[in-house]
Amino acid sequence: MINRSATTILKKLSKGYPVITITGPRQSGKTTLARAVFKHKPYVSLEEPDRMEFANEDPRGFLAQYPDGAILDEVQRCPSLFSYIQSIVDNSRRPGFFILTGSQQFGLISSITQSLAGRVGFLQLLPFSLCELKSNGILPKSVDDILLKGLYPPVYDRKLSPSSWYANYAFTYIERDVRQMVNVRDLSTFQKFVRMCAARTGQMLNLSGLANDCGITHNTARAWLSVLEASYIIFQLNPHHRNFGKRLIKTPKLYFHDTGLAAWLLGITDPKQMSIHAMRGPLFENLVISEFLKGRYNRGLFSNLYFWRDSTGNEVDMLIEEANTLMPVEIKSGQTVTTDYFAGLNKWLSIANAAATHPYVIYGGNEGQKRSGVEVLSWREIDKLSNKI
Repeated sequence: MINRSATTILKKLSKGYPVITITGPRQSGKTTLARAVFKHKPYVSLEEPDRMEFANEDPRGFLAQYPDGAILDEVQRCPSLFSYIQSIVDNSRRPGFFILTGSQQFGLISSITQSLAGRVGFLQLLPFSLCELKSNGILPKSVDDILLKGLYPPVYDRKLSPSSWYANYAFTYIERDVRQMVNVRDLSTFQKFVRMCAARTGQMLNLSGLANDCGITHNTARAWLSVLEASYIIFQLNPHHRNFGKRLIKTPKLYFHDTGLAAWLLGITDPKQMSIHAMRGPLFENLVISEFLKGRYNRGLFSNLYFWRDSTGNEVDMLIEEANTLMPVEIKSGQTVTTDYFAGLNKWLSIANAAATHPYVIYGGNEGQKRSGVEVLSWREIDKLSNKI
């Protein structure tokens, strides 16, 4: 098993909360992590029809089987359990009593906030980080390999081509989750919608344009986008609100939690194709931003990431908010550092003045350097920054 960075915060949470909830996309390693950290607890998958039926029809009797708690996998399938779990943990007052996992974010959190508010420690577990691969000696040498292969654990655990695994992932999990969460009458249209989302990776979200291109209504596009967010397939990066006297763009950007899935949806099948593809730059930007998101989640923190763009086109790819300061990060997929890499940063620094902290450039090359007061990090060195902010 590859050591997960989130292990530390998971153990810490289990000492302070009676219920621990691990959310994240399917196949991100939630169950593996839970079973590794809580080896003494029985494991129950609520995707098994007989167990799910038992839990829904007789929640009290179901939970009575586990007097010392348990790991309950995909617990959002049995919402009737939450009120009974509340009663049990309130009476026992034991930390780390129940470990709940789920891959449908909104439904799970809604049930928890209704019944278990104040009793739950949350951990969001995304696929592997570059840091985790590097520390275990399995980080691919080429950034194009990473963009294509993605970071889902099964791609590294099994001898399968990324294209084969992502094809089955999309069919088995994404489409099945969609059917459970929203009524999709035309599955082929939804498949087109997901591919169109991938084609917009790193772009401003134009919901009306997306809906028109797919031949669906604005409200349907919004509902389907919510489903993809709830299933940890996509996320939106919001613009930072501070305007510095400039008129700001207020539309979020669209990203995928994993570049391997986005690349498969785009029809990219090998590293050579990736190296010359028009979406290589946006996918690289996606990779870097998702790595910073993982760094936050793996320490039990919420996102503090934004981008900044004004109406005249001045832009910073990522702003990291810390207290009252903002750390600007420019992201470039090229392998050679040029003066153009610093233009956007220098413009923003002149506007932000005292609000700005040390600027960074993260690029697709292999060696870090310092130039003109800006620290340049290789994609291999992202963890030097992502695990600290």
